[in-house]
Amino acid sequence: MEFEEKTLREEYVYKGRILNLKKDLVELPDKSESYREIVEHGGGAAVLCVSDGKILLVKQFRYAYREELIEIPAGKIDAGETPVDAAKRELIEETGISAGKFTLIAEMYPSPGYTNEKIYIYRAEGLKKASAHLDKDEFLRAFTLPVSEVKEMAAAGKIKDAKTLIALSHLNDVK
Repeated sequence: MEFEEKTLREEYVYKGRILNLKKDLVELPDKSESYREIVEHGGGAAVLCVSDGKILLVKQFRYAYREELIEIPAGKIDAGETPVDAAKRELIEETGISAGKFTLIAEMYPSPGYTNEKIYIYRAEGLKKASAHLDKDEFLRAFTLPVSEVKEMAAAGKIKDAKTLIALSHLNDVK
């Protein structure tokens, strides 16, 4: 690799339930040294569901931004879980919808300057009603909107979530 940085020392500053914070000493390509602060995260999975010209979305308060965001269903990948299994689980938990087929449409790095998190975005097909069961600390509302309305909202800046915007960029084949 042309610009590889070599880890000289790893130091965990914090270890939590969802993420860890590290401060690593690295050797730069020119042999000088620097520090990298890294948020370790197990990753997430998100699901784009389009049926009958409508997109399945969720609205929830995101504490870090202090606002309600409109997003596609998503959540963290649990230890030992594959990304597609997380996508299946989160879709049912958050929306009460299951799907017969999941196709990976994107793998994204939400903020590569400070986190190793990867989010896998799937397209779900063969949707069926199931039973939603949110986590005890999770409050959200699932709903559908026409594809055209969601695209207008994204263009107007009313949808700000990166994974949702990336998923919407894969809608060219949907009217």
